Amino acid sequence: MGISRREALKAFGLAGAAATLGGVSVNAQTAGTLAIPNGAGFNRIKVGDITVVVLSDGQGNPGALLPNWGANPELQDQFKATLVENFIDPAAVRNNFHPVLVDTGKNKVLIDSGSGVNANAPTGKLLNHLALAGYKPEDIDTVFLTHFHGDHINGMTNADSKAIFPNARVITGEAEHTFWTKPATGTVSAGVTKNIVSQAEKLKLVKGGAEIVPGLTTVESFGHTPGHQSVLVSSGSNQMMLFGDAAGHYLLSLQYPTAYLGFDNDKPAAVKTRAALFARVAAEKMLVTAYHFPFPGVGYIRKRSGEGYEFVPAPLQF
Repeated sequence: MGISRREALKAFGLAGAAATLGGVSVNAQTAGTLAIPNGAGFNRIKVGDITVVVLSDGQGNPGALLPNWGANPELQDQFKATLVENFIDPAAVRNNFHPVLVDTGKNKVLIDSGSGVNANAPTGKLLNHLALAGYKPEDIDTVFLTHFHGDHINGMTNADSKAIFPNARVITGEAEHTFWTKPATGTVSAGVTKNIVSQAEKLKLVKGGAEIVPGLTTVESFGHTPGHQSVLVSSGSNQMMLFGDAAGHYLLSLQYPTAYLGFDNDKPAAVKTRAALFARVAAEKMLVTAYHFPFPGVGYIRKRSGEGYEFVPAPLQF
């Protein structure tokens, strides 16, 4: 019919200069009051009185899933068949990265900090999506690090080595910190030095079962790294498990009880940890999210009729 873009905007009550927020075209005059829809780089849900916001840090470039995300040599054919059955090309998979913000009403706790901003990488979107969800880095009062792999800690500091979350104390596992920062282990890296050691005055080390803030408790989930810890969110009778990397791959690690990742530090321990965690959350019908599950990354773990488990996504609530 040939109507102009301005006329179309007027028809919807959006006349005036247009802006784009989270991929949604809106009027600049109303952008301050128009709510950003759930799904614009974040997934906000309620766990009792606590707000949990799964934040996308972006996706990796397409690459081969095997063998790293299912490393058992004897299971490669079965892994490949399972992926194909679930409409996944094993040679071209985009990995997902999901830090989590937990807003208890009193505390704002960020679980893991993402890969950090890198103009040459498709990740590093955390701060953008944090803003779309309505938060600033200065709002974060606590950062909990599940473990010290780069895609979880490199977002702690900027290119000038300044803390990105200036008002946050940093909490992490004692065993994890010991492994990565003691020269005798040979594991001290530039990333750990820049993002962890540099913030030593803000650092608190904890064991499993420690309270991060009221409503958030650490859960030992060793294996992926020597001191990896997950987080249990509790509010009244409602609970949610934030796996971090303890859950592995959302298909292979769940469906194959002996599956391990190529980058699991202690593979037998990782397999044992996953079995215990999956059994727990399935029995308690607990909401879960994991750092590398497909966005929006929230759902349930259900026991399969045979061996293993399966991930059941929870519908995104707009």
